[in-house]
Amino acid sequence: MSIALLNGQPADADALRALAVVNYGHFTAMQVRSRAVQGLDFHVARLQRANRELFGAELARERIVGEILAALRAGPADASLRFTVFARDFDYRQPLRPVAPDVLITLGPAAPEDKPALRVKSYPFLRSQPHLKHVGTFPLFHYRRQALLDGYDDALFVTPDGAVSEGSIWNLGFWDGETVVWPEAPALRGTCEQLLQAGLAERGIPQRVRPVHLAEAGSFQAAFAANASGLQAILGIDGVVYVQDLALMARLRTALASRPWEIPA
Repeated sequence: MSIALLNGQPADADALRALAVVNYGHFTAMQVRSRAVQGLDFHVARLQRANRELFGAELARERIVGEILAALRAGPADASLRFTVFARDFDYRQPLRPVAPDVLITLGPAAPEDKPALRVKSYPFLRSQPHLKHVGTFPLFHYRRQALLDGYDDALFVTPDGAVSEGSIWNLGFWDGETVVWPEAPALRGTCEQLLQAGLAERGIPQRVRPVHLAEAGSFQAAFAANASGLQAILGIDGVVYVQDLALMARLRTALASRPWEIPA
């Protein structure tokens, strides 16, 4: 079942057409379990920061939480939720004109808990405004499609100087046998990444953030992907092959599961 609500009411075709045509806005995505979500504060902060930058306006926490609650009441107890902010009144010819943000929430089937491991191919690419989860997703899906055509499962992005940044719609971490290494490069810092970092820190598992160049990929024992739908082992990057570390993935999943689920209020 799929549900789309615009400002708390069933969305009509005109509203969806406006978002598709203008393609200016931002969003966050989350999993819902028993009408509860993880990392609500991370999602709220992401939406508020992006709204200030794209629309020069505040997006009140009360509105964000209220829109999520309305959607959760209308939908299934378990779901994938996407919270998109755009403005039907936005005019690219007058981009500084104040507009009233619209909120579009869509609910779809919950993501499966068991996700397959990935073999990824690297591509030189740096997203525009990578710190924002904006709706300009064309290149992300283009490179993912290209990776599939090239016989891989997904795309990994590398900066012009060879630093690993992020996957098409996921962050990644490396494991050197003792420490989780998070690549430091321009990228969208995901809510799952933040939740996982907190869970690992609570368990005393060492972590480090530093630049990781593609040429170093073979020096690690394992790698993994993290996004709103969960964790996936990475079995290879280009010609580098990793043996799936089941113990590591179990530790990561335990750390992520330790973060509280809360019903927005």
